[in-house]
Amino acid sequence: MIPAADQAPFANLSPDLIADAVEAAGFRGDGRILALGSYENRVFQVGLEDDDPVVVKFYRPGRWSDAAIAEEHDFARALAAAEIPVIAPLELPRLDALGEGPVACFGGFRFAIYPRRGGQWPELGTEDDRQWIGRFLGRIHALGRARRFEHRPRLSPEAMGRDSVEWLLAGDRIPDYIRHRYERVTDELLDLVDARFAQAGTLRYFCIHGDCHRNNVLWTSAGPHFVDLDDCMTGPAIQDLWMLVAGRPDEMRVQLAEILEGYSQFADFDAVEATLIEALRALRMVHYAAWLARRWHDPAFPRAFPWFGEATYWERHVAELEEQLAAVAVEDL
Repeated sequence: MIPAADQAPFANLSPDLIADAVEAAGFRGDGRILALGSYENRVFQVGLEDDDPVVVKFYRPGRWSDAAIAEEHDFARALAAAEIPVIAPLELPRLDALGEGPVACFGGFRFAIYPRRGGQWPELGTEDDRQWIGRFLGRIHALGRARRFEHRPRLSPEAMGRDSVEWLLAGDRIPDYIRHRYERVTDELLDLVDARFAQAGTLRYFCIHGDCHRNNVLWTSAGPHFVDLDDCMTGPAIQDLWMLVAGRPDEMRVQLAEILEGYSQFADFDAVEATLIEALRALRMVHYAAWLARRWHDPAFPRAFPWFGEATYWERHVAELEEQLAAVAVEDL
């Protein structure tokens, strides 16, 4: 029996269960199972007897509905069908034996199987690389604008920011001596983020990747490709662009301009969205702390992020939020 979502979620995900799930899906495994880096879900490379290895993703219980996962798969397959380099889940030979809906389920775990694709995380250190990934994202967004999600999240300051703060303040994770300072800075910061979004006016929301940082892109001699759309959502274009630029404001301006040079070959970009980069960074900082706290019952998290359980983490986090408050206040990219 699978644990509840608020208990150790993958406690029963044994090597035997992994192998049996792959076999039930219609593939003949050879017993080789290699755990890959993943915290939100669990991801494994599984060897096959008569083919190349596959990558199997077991979804975190209680996070997504079947309908939300199906939309992720449909989006990935639509991108792949348009010859956009996104690795889509395989059509499973025995899907009908793995549940009544569109998502495979075995042993209480929903899962998907992908072809294995290699590559390296991109450095994006040259103008050519930035234009290349800009063209890639422009193609993704051109298709994303023609689609609508019904069951995926919608980016908003309320969901990423205030809901995260409210959840943290309702618990005991934040040390008492710094709680008031955290509450004050997040209140000021999120008020300013709201003001930035209001100043930007009506934004165009559509289907996007949602978590487009360099670790979610693999690069080969053929160019970049995404291997997972687990966080795809409805949001503005800038959410898929801002995490690809870094450095001082003048450096980020140049990098963004080069990305947009490639992007604009396939999709248009509203320049006002560039004024939201620091506001979006602030939301990610707040949301990330809440994400760690929400997942702390998963044994993988204390092992991977031991510093999160220390009071000094919150001292640093609050100091970084105070710095980010100043950055949002002067943002004018």
